[in-house]
Amino acid sequence: MKFLVLCLGNIGPEYADTRHNVGFMVGDYLAKKHDASFELGRHAFTTEIKHKGHTFVLAKPTTYMNLSGKAAAHWLSTLKIPKEQMLVVTDDLALPFGKLRLKGKGSAGGQNGLKHIQETLGSDEYARLRFGIDATFSKGRQVDYVLSPFSADEKIDLEGRLEKAAEAVLLFGTVGLERAMNVVNVK
Repeated sequence: MKFLVLCLGNIGPEYADTRHNVGFMVGDYLAKKHDASFELGRHAFTTEIKHKGHTFVLAKPTTYMNLSGKAAAHWLSTLKIPKEQMLVVTDDLALPFGKLRLKGKGSAGGQNGLKHIQETLGSDEYARLRFGIDATFSKGRQVDYVLSPFSADEKIDLEGRLEKAAEAVLLFGTVGLERAMNVVNVK
């Protein structure tokens, strides 16, 4: 079976290590672990990895975060797969750093990439893996916060947290959404 893993972030070196790009980081982690390289495609850098008989197409949109729906629609159509076989990996301010939350549907929760995907697909019924980036910023400084690098303390733990997120992506494809949620969403 084939899955689309849409890893959200912004292109460009100025965004590379920012909290908002944690989706890209998860995609990069998976690609590295499977000796895969991203290539520029329409609306995204993409690569394929195989795991337990399943194919995962990792896509890092080139549309910037707020227009991620373009990449989602294009790659779902190109791959000829239903949105039930798509997992969106994104940052989440409402979760503590590194905390993961896997859901099968729901609101965008203020995340503009998810909002555009929902508008473009006309549905909120697609899986998403939210990676907590915490919300330790002063009032009115949200944009600066999400576009800033992780703290020194967070960077120490980041690799291990990315590994857990990568495991969650592979679980989604190999055991299904419900069973993966039971593993990933443990308190």
